[in-house]
Amino acid sequence: MLNIVDTLHRWCREGRPFALATVVGVHGSAPLPTGTSVAVDEGGDAVGSISGGCVEGAVYELCRQVLRDRGAPQRAWFGYSDDDAFAVGLTCGGELDVFVQRIDPAGRPHLSTALSEITRGRPVAVAQVVDGPERLLGSTLSVLGGDRAAHGRVDDGPANRAVADQARALLRAGRTARVGIGGEGDGCPERLSVLVHVHASRPRLLVFGAVDFAAALSRAGRFLGYHVTVCDARPVFATTARFPQADEVVVDWPHRYLERTEVDERTAVCVLTHDAKFDIRLLRRALDLPVAYVGAMGSRRTHDERLRLLREEGVTEARLARLRSPIGLDLGARTPEETAVSITAEIIAQSNQGTGRPLTGLTGPIHRPPRLPSHR
Repeated sequence: MLNIVDTLHRWCREGRPFALATVVGVHGSAPLPTGTSVAVDEGGDAVGSISGGCVEGAVYELCRQVLRDRGAPQRAWFGYSDDDAFAVGLTCGGELDVFVQRIDPAGRPHLSTALSEITRGRPVAVAQVVDGPERLLGSTLSVLGGDRAAHGRVDDGPANRAVADQARALLRAGRTARVGIGGEGDGCPERLSVLVHVHASRPRLLVFGAVDFAAALSRAGRFLGYHVTVCDARPVFATTARFPQADEVVVDWPHRYLERTEVDERTAVCVLTHDAKFDIRLLRRALDLPVAYVGAMGSRRTHDERLRLLREEGVTEARLARLRSPIGLDLGARTPEETAVSITAEIIAQSNQGTGRPLTGLTGPIHRPPRLPSHR
């Protein structure tokens, strides 16, 4: 849904009904992730793609059928077919589970509001029931980042509360995901499968140390969609002129800034100072926070001394195990730009449970299911 948000917002403003086809399940090397959508309006105009072209024609016809019939949502499965060159299938070898429903904006005013918030860059979660009792299929609700209240409805009972709670949790995590709700031992007696589309604020990349490596890392982080902050206690070095790609440059003691700034389970902390008077207090604080990544630059010798000092400060072995030091993957990097690639590659690998090894030497699916951050 989020891949076509501008068009959907316009159609909702105009009160234009449309069919929404959404990828609700991905297996193998499918080209686009869960949550990707195609939409078709009653005039036959289409927007979006779910397969890069392999099955778009079949999805388009299914959308037209759902619009004509005005009935219950439909499901379609597309897999790989090599026995017939003209069969509808994914040439990449993956499998897609697609959910198609008719959306009438007049009956879902909360959806127009949610899409409007997203176009303004504000955090929103839109939950869509894609499996469960027929009366609930296709029902939606949204949670806006500002008030966290649920808008729209699934039902008038426990299912509504359960779906809203999942939407809030995924909004905090900043991830689109399909989740199971209900069943035995749950507050919601009915089993549901819900796809929660999440538009979140940009994850943060906190770079400590106003050095040349920080400038390159700021550029790489910005390219990857992070909100980049460079922090250093030395005002002569921490300037916007030196770090034009950073979203903000802060002059403060690193540990003091980290204590007062806001982080979450998507935040990456990169310590590039390799100076004990900055590093130890900063890393002690960072390793206590529920952030996605903590890395520190330095030689093997610097790393060993850093561990010794952190242990003296009472940092446990479990906390120390979270520290990526020396920072980055072994790419043979030498320049600041190469080092920035090494660091960001490690951040991506850790976030997605990647190995960092060449795909040539691996077997199994290339694309893993996204991992939701754990709650510590």
